[in-house]
Amino acid sequence: MPSPTDFLQYAQWSGIITILFAILTLLTFILKLDIRFRLVGTTGFILVLTAGLFSLSLTPLTHTVIPGAVKYSLIYDNGSTQTVIGVPDQITPSELDATLRQAAINLYSAGRSSLIREPKLTIRARTILHPSPGLSIPLYLGQIKRSLTSRDENNTSIEIYKDKFDKLPKTKII
Repeated sequence: MPSPTDFLQYAQWSGIITILFAILTLLTFILKLDIRFRLVGTTGFILVLTAGLFSLSLTPLTHTVIPGAVKYSLIYDNGSTQTVIGVPDQITPSELDATLRQAAINLYSAGRSSLIREPKLTIRARTILHPSPGLSIPLYLGQIKRSLTSRDENNTSIEIYKDKFDKLPKTKII
């Protein structure tokens, strides 16, 4: 996976190509060639591509991996303060703790906003139980709350609902 420094190098090369196309476009306007309007579109497209590559060089694209965490899927995200992740029904409390911590780090974004008094991102973990055919019941196993204003992960509070783990199936599916 390319790193932000790779994207910066790609943006530099794309910027050079953009300048060359801009000069070529200007030259076609001076010489009144028929291709000049096509080159305006091409130059604009390369300019947008350069801006996109540059923006990718500003933000790291890596995700944090915490030992013991299991794969989760993002079920719901309102873009502000509420998020729900889905976890497998064979998860243990220690795996859930690590998974919630990993989700709290990976789902943090400076672009999240909050209109409430205490800006906290709440990430709830759930699984789906199937007690009988055609019946699905969501079971919330825990949650983590983290600050929306600080990237520092020390501002987290984790709640794991240990009584809910008794409702999970006991057999492991291989």
